[in-house]
Amino acid sequence: MALTPSPLAYVPFVSVENMMKLVHRVGVETFLKELADRIEDDFRRWPLFDKTPRVAAHSADGVIELMPTSDGETYGFKYVNGHPKNMKDGLQTVTAFGLLASVETGYPVLLSEMTVLTALRTAAMSAMAARHLAHENARVMAMIGNGAQAEFQALGMKAVCGIDTVRLWDIDRRATDKVVRNLEGSGLKVVACDSAEEAMEGAQIVTTCTADKQFATILTDNMVGAGVHLNAVGGDCPGKTELHRDILARSTIFVEYPEQTRIEGEIQQMDPDHPVTELWQVITGDAPGRTGPDQLTLFDSVGFAVEDFSALTYVRDKLEGTDLFDKLDLLADPDDPRDLFGMLQRAAP
Repeated sequence: MALTPSPLAYVPFVSVENMMKLVHRVGVETFLKELADRIEDDFRRWPLFDKTPRVAAHSADGVIELMPTSDGETYGFKYVNGHPKNMKDGLQTVTAFGLLASVETGYPVLLSEMTVLTALRTAAMSAMAARHLAHENARVMAMIGNGAQAEFQALGMKAVCGIDTVRLWDIDRRATDKVVRNLEGSGLKVVACDSAEEAMEGAQIVTTCTADKQFATILTDNMVGAGVHLNAVGGDCPGKTELHRDILARSTIFVEYPEQTRIEGEIQQMDPDHPVTELWQVITGDAPGRTGPDQLTLFDSVGFAVEDFSALTYVRDKLEGTDLFDKLDLLADPDDPRDLFGMLQRAAP
């Protein structure tokens, strides 16, 4: 006999198709700005969140990670991978999905794709950090690494920080040409450059976003002038960096969660006690951000679970009153919670 699941069995599920529809319904730049504001709001209540470095399973091919957190009322986690070698097979370097659940009952309340959403939240996070750390009048951005993140990063900086020019460079000119095409009509002046040095010319905000899983020197110390804000994104993991150590030595460094960043971020090159400032303290006014026009600021971004929590709760709220989700029959919910086997038996053909 066929049984109809109870209402509690269903969990809202946001597919890739519906996520893209939601983004377009909201508007890409509006989505990025509102998401940056949501992340900032959650950083203001940082002490409420459970915090732990992500659980990472590393292999020769890449990494698979779980990123959990909770604010005491809602629990969230993200599954995400980072496999740079996927690109040669026509596969995404990063894929992800995430879940929210009620702390009170443990029941999931949202399941969502997060491959698209992670790109949006990473860009929103970068822009939110730059809002606090870059010059207020910064209008020119250099984008070093023009892969899947590049357009999101540029549009996030435009929506949140007001940049009007992005200067692009990648070792693969096809990647740069892709970004030029995709940003046509965006309102940004887009400049394709032939070297990282050329891309840096006149840039007040510099974002590095490369995927090689190795110690690399994408920027050398002589390339970075005074007063710049550096946003080091990349595919962070132990043994993978983008900036020369000398850049870090003269930067004021801001991080999400030091226990994680010291393992995965640019600062793994530095001594374990090298001074850093937690970004949430800047946002709450408990620590200074940029203190002078010539200061070199560095946001050593590795991504933290609170940001994914913010993204998932933002999507949850935006879904209200829409049909942009499916009802996924995910939870067994027998009439008698002690009689799970009986429910199974009654479903026999």
